[in-house]
Amino acid sequence: MWKDTKAEMEEASRRRASLSQRVLNGLLLCTGDMEHLDKYVQDTLFVLQLAVWGLRGVSRVILANNPLSGALILAALYWASPWQGLLGTLGVLASTLTAVVIGQDSAEVSGGHHGFNGMLVSLLMGEFSSAGDWYWWLLLPACFGSAVCVFLFSGLSPVLDRWDLPVAVFPFNITIFLYLLCTGPDNPYFPHHTVTPAGAPNPNGTELVALEVMHGILLGVGQIFACGALGPTLLILGAVLLYSPLLVVHALLGSAVGTLAGLSMAVHHECLYSGLAGLNGALGCMVVGGLFFTFSWRTHLFAIASAFLSAYADIALSNLLGTVGLPACSWAATLIATLMLLLTGSLAAYRIPTGQVMAPERNLCSRSQWQAGNTTERQSTDV
Repeated sequence: MWKDTKAEMEEASRRRASLSQRVLNGLLLCTGDMEHLDKYVQDTLFVLQLAVWGLRGVSRVILANNPLSGALILAALYWASPWQGLLGTLGVLASTLTAVVIGQDSAEVSGGHHGFNGMLVSLLMGEFSSAGDWYWWLLLPACFGSAVCVFLFSGLSPVLDRWDLPVAVFPFNITIFLYLLCTGPDNPYFPHHTVTPAGAPNPNGTELVALEVMHGILLGVGQIFACGALGPTLLILGAVLLYSPLLVVHALLGSAVGTLAGLSMAVHHECLYSGLAGLNGALGCMVVGGLFFTFSWRTHLFAIASAFLSAYADIALSNLLGTVGLPACSWAATLIATLMLLLTGSLAAYRIPTGQVMAPERNLCSRSQWQAGNTTERQSTDV
């Protein structure tokens, strides 16, 4: 009797362990790049394939590559503003479909490379529009601008490929600049808000609120999607965490560094509270902190330096472009990250080829496989 009871307990324990293992394996399938999903949908309906491609494009805005993360981010945008969510959805679909129609590389299309610039353009058009929400005429330039990003991406790719550089968000920054310069704040059809320089001489009238600054560090990640609400930003952070814990740590670290840089330059308090001060710092830190460079203590310090440079460059560009009423967008992080990727010397040995970039954890596990045109033996300094 006792032996039977013991055998039953052991069997129950094995079943629980097996169930836990299955649950864990299921959760792991939802993390990282989810490459298995591409094999599953490749022979399904085009609409389903388009949905996966679009969601990858949504997540690539924040340097991730996970359709489930993209779905969570899209839900966060609809939570913050249904109008912005609609614009973002329209932008990523318009640019992805344009890439399909003009016959862009299938691997780039399925990987979401042609979706994220279009999404950013449509989101920023809605963010800067002074016509208010649900201004339906705005859908026209949103679709057109998103489509233009595909042509810019296609034109810039062969130029930047010579140096193994990603096109990144150059198409978005160029397109949104052209749109704002074409329309102007007093345009009768597509008016937009003018931008005040971050370091304008108007003094801060109140004392700094530490809690608001802490909120601003979190919102710095949400501002990558032009989202300034705390709840949706936390959901966006959760989406990035699903893709890569290392990436979300560097996103918050970079936002904190950007906020610190803003404090040191006495930018407007509103810039600190809204998260705009941390936006470029977060992007600059994520690019270097495990995504395009294998994570180590050296590249971690390099990522912090990249965040500082991106934040200070953003303040400088904001002051310069704000004089003509234009935003700095993400020019600072894009330019600084591009320069960082061109770096030579010992840190260049940690550089991951653009076409082989995966989730930072996978990059770390596969460190011995990465070569970036440098055959120098790497030092064993990984963390």
